[in-house]
Amino acid sequence: MASYSVDDAERDLRAALDKAPAGAVRGDWTVTTLQAGHSSCSGGYHRRDGSLVASDEPQFDIFKEVVARLGTNAATPFNVVSVHWTRATLPWQQSRVTVETTFDAALVPRGPDDPVYAAAAAARRRFWNSVGTVEPGFAAERGQANIHGQTKWFQPHRRILKIEHGDAVLLATDGLSTPWAGVTAQENGVECEIVMRLGGAGNPVVADEASVALWSDVLIGVGDLVADGYRVLRDVQTNGAILFCRLAEDCRPMTRMALRMDLHSIEGLPFGPVSLVEATPLRDDELPGLDDDPWGKAAALRALATRAVSKC
Repeated sequence: MASYSVDDAERDLRAALDKAPAGAVRGDWTVTTLQAGHSSCSGGYHRRDGSLVASDEPQFDIFKEVVARLGTNAATPFNVVSVHWTRATLPWQQSRVTVETTFDAALVPRGPDDPVYAAAAAARRRFWNSVGTVEPGFAAERGQANIHGQTKWFQPHRRILKIEHGDAVLLATDGLSTPWAGVTAQENGVECEIVMRLGGAGNPVVADEASVALWSDVLIGVGDLVADGYRVLRDVQTNGAILFCRLAEDCRPMTRMALRMDLHSIEGLPFGPVSLVEATPLRDDELPGLDDDPWGKAAALRALATRAVSKC
């Protein structure tokens, strides 16, 4: 393939950008290369006073083509291309176009060896060690990839911690708050973890070995739904409590899983603290008169309030 230089890019872009709308005296664009399946192009033409000029001319295609050709011939890697255009001031002059390539490490998607995964896991362990006695290893874990393929790298959420807490046992997802792999977003996964209480006063869910095995498996499934759902944490925060999903036959007499906000949060994760969401399985007889609310907010709040009274 013939070499393609920055000079060539400036020549090709000049021909396209000179078709500027009336009133435009300059233009500035920033283009990012394709990374983790995503690229971007922002910017536009400006008037002399700096205001943006609307343009019907599609620049994105030519930018994409030029950036791709530069990438195949680049001596040094880059992931950002800045383009600047200035209209010629005299009829016999050419417009001025400059193309600059840079490498921004912050735009590089997280790979399988990024230290943030281990840092997130360590922060969660520290939190649960401050709450109770964390059993070594996991009460349950799944090695196969979830639908996002994340577990091919770090198994970020398909595992459950067991914590002894007074006369109760806590089961907690361990990884919903792991930063996503393959992206650059500074987010702790879905920004929450789920905790469920077994045993203790007034709790109909016992904390024996069979119950721990059953509900650990259920929590992995709930975690999959939360990871795949759209802003589940926001819905719980907004409603106070929701009826999140139905439970399988082997969970009977429990038939529905309610989610509500826990008062605690987990500190020290790579991109800030994350929320705790409490999962509580409910029976049909605890949910009389379900209304038309899509999240069953009123029924969930009533049932959880009644359950809380029974613990007193």
